[in-house]
Amino acid sequence: ELYANPKFILDCNDTFDVVTGRLGDKWLLSCVGVLYLCKGLFYRVVPADQRIDTNYAGVFRFRLWWCGQWVEVLVDDRLPTVHGKLAFMHCSHSEQLWPALLEKAYAKMHGSYEALKYGNLLDGLADLTGGITESLNVSDLTDAASLHNLMKTTSIVTAYRLPNAVTHSVKNIESGMNYRLYNVERIDTTEGPIYMVRLARPLAPGDTHITHFILDHEMWSSIPVHERERLTSTTKGFWMLYSDFVSMFSRVEMVHLDVETCKAETSLADKQKWQVKSHQGRWKKGVSAGGCRNHVNFFHMNPQIQVVLNEPDTVIISLNQHSIMEPKVIGFSVYKISKCLTETASPLFFKKTKSSINSQYTNSRQVSERCLLDSGAYLVIPTTFEPRQEANFSLRVYSIRQLKMRVLDCAPLMLKAAILKAPPGVESNSFAQYESQFLQLADEHKTINAFELQELLERCLPNDYIKSCATMETCRQIVLSMEKDGSGRITLSDFKDLICSLKHWQMVFRSHAPEKMSVLRIERFRDALREVGFAIPERALSLLVLKYMRKDGMLRFGDFVSAVVLLHRAFLAEVGFDMLILG
Repeated sequence: ELYANPKFILDCNDTFDVVTGRLGDKWLLSCVGVLYLCKGLFYRVVPADQRIDTNYAGVFRFRLWWCGQWVEVLVDDRLPTVHGKLAFMHCSHSEQLWPALLEKAYAKMHGSYEALKYGNLLDGLADLTGGITESLNVSDLTDAASLHNLMKTTSIVTAYRLPNAVTHSVKNIESGMNYRLYNVERIDTTEGPIYMVRLARPLAPGDTHITHFILDHEMWSSIPVHERERLTSTTKGFWMLYSDFVSMFSRVEMVHLDVETCKAETSLADKQKWQVKSHQGRWKKGVSAGGCRNHVNFFHMNPQIQVVLNEPDTVIISLNQHSIMEPKVIGFSVYKISKCLTETASPLFFKKTKSSINSQYTNSRQVSERCLLDSGAYLVIPTTFEPRQEANFSLRVYSIRQLKMRVLDCAPLMLKAAILKAPPGVESNSFAQYESQFLQLADEHKTINAFELQELLERCLPNDYIKSCATMETCRQIVLSMEKDGSGRITLSDFKDLICSLKHWQMVFRSHAPEKMSVLRIERFRDALREVGFAIPERALSLLVLKYMRKDGMLRFGDFVSAVVLLHRAFLAEVGFDMLILG
């Protein structure tokens, strides 16, 4: 309907005739232009083995880096038009369909074409390459050597000129587009050494090709003949003075590719390889969503990732959130620790220790930080800005040298007996009022079952706040935890232990619920359980939160008692947490 002889992609085509169209986005065009210069990466995203022929099914596939993994995206060939012309990104001089179809696949992942208007270049580069992105102001470069150092690794380095930036103007250098940087070289001239940068962008038909050099005649004449011949033999891109580069471009934007991802791109074959360690995690309400350092009482809840370096190294830490439609404000902190840990650091550690590195907090999809770290162990704490915000995330740590990374968690452990033994003098004191009630309900062996225990607790406990633990389910769990012979009944001595334990659990509950004495914030649940006597790993805590948390994100005392008794059974029974808690 649009073309007489449509092609998905033309083989051996070096011309980049892609335009945004009437409604397209220039940032995406710039990303695709950078990708087009890296043909190995390009053909991973745009598989070239697709044809429009007699076996054509009207379906095309693309590969995008999405939420921490490569995803194959399928789209049909129905494309939006205005007055019979493609409305978004397309080829202006050829009948290739890959740009329009790639944009459709990308829009599909975002939910709509409209959503692409809120995208940005760094996210686009990451989605099309699978790398992590980093952006620097050109003014932050100290000299040509600092730019050269950025290009030593398996990184695609680009330069960008802001559309409204007040910079030195050179004909045919387009603003709003990314130019890929290939070399920074020192050239000895008759006037002294100069530094030159080679860069390029894909050229469309009709573009005026920039000559090999952007130099005045006098500077050109000062370069030795053999150097001129060597530099002009370059087939890709053009050269310009480093000083002109600094005055002309606004930002340097990079995509760092790890040792596996960069294999497809031949131009990076001789570069230092980035090593990568990664972790896919989740911020979960009441479990691992503690918020930023402003929330000192909950910060320790966040995932704790231990990174160990054997020698000093440049490290790039990148945090990506997977909430595309409703992004959260995210960031991370890094703490130096004196030795490697085997389980999560305590709340007191974060209250007493100052962080070594803090990223910015932003609602962008990715937050990255480059840092030079000494040898030793570090804790990386990825967080949302506010607690209780749920989202999936991926954390990647790039380094030149190998490092070790592991997620810290505590092992399941009963630290002390959760059900206390009643002290010897309890008969003559507070327990006397309960004994007669117990004997009224007991059988000839002076034992009661779960139904009788529920009735007894309803009679004996002083108020509704405490009576909230007297549910049938909780009473069954109590009996199963305390009875010793399989009879399903407990003795008067067991009941005394239960009353003493309830008083202790009530004290713990209140100590962790200072704001409202009758309810416990779910964020304090794990610490309260630890004080009772249980060290709970994240998986088990997630199940407990799923089972007991109320709609308002709180726990009642009855919920807490039920959880304590359930855990007591879990540690005594020879079954897993999952089976017992959810079973």
